[in-house]
Amino acid sequence: MKKLLLGSIALGAVLAFSGVANAQIKLGVAGPITGPNAAFGAQLKNGAEQAAEDINAAGGVLGQKIEVSVGDDVSDPKQGVSVANKFVGDGVKWVVGPFNSGVAMPASEVYAENGVLMISPSATNPKITERGLWNTFRTCGRDDQQGAVASAYLLKNFKDKKIAIVHDKTTYGQGLADETKKGLNAGGVKEVLYEGVNAGEKDFSALVSKIKASGAEYLYWGGLHTEGGLIVRQMRDQGLKTVLVSGDGITTDEFATIGGPGVEGTLMTFPPDPQKRPEAAAVIKKFEAKKFKPEAYTLYSYAAVQIMAEGAKRANSTDPKKIADALHKGEPVKTVIGDIGFDKKGDITRPDYVVYTWKKQPDGKITYVEN
Repeated sequence: MKKLLLGSIALGAVLAFSGVANAQIKLGVAGPITGPNAAFGAQLKNGAEQAAEDINAAGGVLGQKIEVSVGDDVSDPKQGVSVANKFVGDGVKWVVGPFNSGVAMPASEVYAENGVLMISPSATNPKITERGLWNTFRTCGRDDQQGAVASAYLLKNFKDKKIAIVHDKTTYGQGLADETKKGLNAGGVKEVLYEGVNAGEKDFSALVSKIKASGAEYLYWGGLHTEGGLIVRQMRDQGLKTVLVSGDGITTDEFATIGGPGVEGTLMTFPPDPQKRPEAAAVIKKFEAKKFKPEAYTLYSYAAVQIMAEGAKRANSTDPKKIADALHKGEPVKTVIGDIGFDKKGDITRPDYVVYTWKKQPDGKITYVEN
């Protein structure tokens, strides 16, 4: 009887210890996994999953493994809130995403109220980090920074040209267009056209007619790659040579697929290409082995997971609030996109935008190349 009792106690101890060893940190990835922006959702998903895989292979975080779950918000704010509530119900404590600024705004409030840490690789609207939420960080820059870079470039190179501004009425698109407009107007350039269109539209013939009538030689587009590509294609179909200028929302090779040959010459702002960083070389090989090109926000998502893991080590805890406190101290974290430190708002402390041109490569493919 005694032997049986001791055996039971020993077995219980083994199970208890194995439970600790097998404890998992639940990480959610929130983004557009389906719909017109699915290319960006794939970047967030693949980046976060590869980071979790690599961290787990190296022993995990404080002895715990990261378990990844994915939520599809289809770039819709209401769906983003549904994904956030589901993650909370499932016990998710760390979130990479959302992709869209308009989704990140309401979702971040759900996460803040329920003790969830959120790092977006891509949501650039300034208001996201201006609300004083304890839990909200991003590995990308802000649209007031991006708009300033775009307007400065246009003023320096095309001040005497006619410039039109069009946006998609979203938090991101209109926000970025307005920041660029602000910079242009301050520099003495008044746009010849300012127009909003609806995200999801496919027929831009009326818009193209307005652009044609305005005489615009450059069109600043505040929005994403799908509509941006269609606008370029339809401008070319009507014989317009107007050059598109845009932001990080078109940073996927799908832009050229949608827009066709006419996208050549398009100008774009985006951070210095993370694929060229020496810190990323080994990780990029892993993506290439899986036949996935880690463009745009892939490595920014990978970095978000690295930052959460390092924050946990510094706090000696996987508790989201303790990690946030550790990250707000500003000490940089080494990541695949370089050293990233945060200010008290959750914004990165390094300047992060340069200008790219979409160019035809020797293989005939048109893609973005840093100027």
